[in-house]
Amino acid sequence: MLVKTFGCAVFGIHAITVTVEIYMDQGIQFFMVGLPDNAVKESHQRIESALRNNGYRIPGKKIVINMAPADIRKEGSSYDLTIAMAILAANETIKSDKLEHFIIMGELSLDGSLLPIKGALPIAIEAQKRGFKGIILPVQNAREAAIVSDMEVYGVKDIKEVIDFLNDSIAIERTIVNTKEEFYRHLCEYEYDFSEVKGQENIKRALEIAAAGGHNVILIGPPGAGKTMLAKRLPSILPPLNLQEALETTKIHSVAGKLGNHHSLISIRPFRSPHHTISDIALVGGGGIPQPGEISLAHNGVLFLDELPEFKRPVLEVLRQPLEDRVVTISRAKISVEYPASFMLVAAMNPCPCGYYNHPRLDCQCGAGVVQKYINKISGPLFDRIDIHVEVIPVPYKELINSHSAEKSETIRNRVIAARAIQEKRFETMKGIYCNAQMSSSLLRKTCRIDEVGHALLKTAMEKLGLSARAFDRILKVSRTIADLDNSDNIRTEHLAEAINYRSLDRDNWGK
Repeated sequence: MLVKTFGCAVFGIHAITVTVEIYMDQGIQFFMVGLPDNAVKESHQRIESALRNNGYRIPGKKIVINMAPADIRKEGSSYDLTIAMAILAANETIKSDKLEHFIIMGELSLDGSLLPIKGALPIAIEAQKRGFKGIILPVQNAREAAIVSDMEVYGVKDIKEVIDFLNDSIAIERTIVNTKEEFYRHLCEYEYDFSEVKGQENIKRALEIAAAGGHNVILIGPPGAGKTMLAKRLPSILPPLNLQEALETTKIHSVAGKLGNHHSLISIRPFRSPHHTISDIALVGGGGIPQPGEISLAHNGVLFLDELPEFKRPVLEVLRQPLEDRVVTISRAKISVEYPASFMLVAAMNPCPCGYYNHPRLDCQCGAGVVQKYINKISGPLFDRIDIHVEVIPVPYKELINSHSAEKSETIRNRVIAARAIQEKRFETMKGIYCNAQMSSSLLRKTCRIDEVGHALLKTAMEKLGLSARAFDRILKVSRTIADLDNSDNIRTEHLAEAINYRSLDRDNWGK
């Protein structure tokens, strides 16, 4: 008897339907074809144990399992349930009339219980696209898959529950998630707020500009000045995710297995802060089975690199292309996967090894040339891709004891949203551009027009600071954002002057 069940293979953030065909005949052999990896081949033992522990067994016949399309490698243990149901249907242990209407996925334990899988959301999207009625998967993944509307999602605890459901012996409650309600419930719930930060008004202003234009920023200052504290609060002033961004972000975390059990939709911008010992593959993504790295997990959010010079140089250099293209392509011998990587880079660093160069009260203990050598750990091309360089000075005692409440993140966020609205209108006819930081050089010339006084100021700054052409573009982009925050159609001289001031590391006397 020939029976078909359906599962999915996940590549990147997309899924492909996999048809599991079972042919059963006289004999006692077991064959599995269709390019399965070792984890898929080992499903035979897991399925056999799970069935025996629940009062069933694999029939003593010749069984041929084909996983189509046969030219795509099938990886992982999530096909256990798909294959088990096909075997039971071929043996007429369960009814086969429902199988064609459902995607069935799940990893089996030896006792028959189901373990969660990765990529439930892309699988549910693929099931909807291919016209399946619903999806059967572990209960831990049910809410995640139920984000997809018009899909019957059934979360199950063990293989016995699936068998009884397909035999119409029991009814399983369908998992229903109101996507919009789930999205708006946690939309502006942030752990940190800018009102908790004493002083540092100039740094808050710089981060507001960065958030308004989507600019990358680096904070330079001595230990304890508040660099990390400020960076952690940046997501609270970014514009809230829209539903499309939330779904895209959730797909990436779903594929990486980072959503956690019983979670559904990510509705606040991600904040990723990897340790400086991270490898280049962990940062950019990859592995034998390509998985998203930290830069993709930070998609639509913030990637925070603390102690930037302590990162290995090759690790930092892999950031250069994703910062420009906002996608990363991971290529292997048999597969090429593309992950989105549109993130804001926020970096923090001490100004020197001892940490006290340019400190207002303490003396730097570093010898001649040591400060410049420390800064040079980070390449010039990477610095050029960071729009805003700002020095963080320690907060004086009188500011720390000041009881005056600082401006809340919500107030700053409203200004950022207003500036982003101006940019959205400006770029509404341009695909893939949503903020000033994404402007190309040609678009920059059309959008960022400055008068003769502004040209003179910019020329002087370029000559004295020795800025590159890319730094010139960054200044124009930042000044355009400052003008948007000021609700100004034109870039004025004061906007340019403030943008030039945010190029601290380009100053000739830095580190000398």
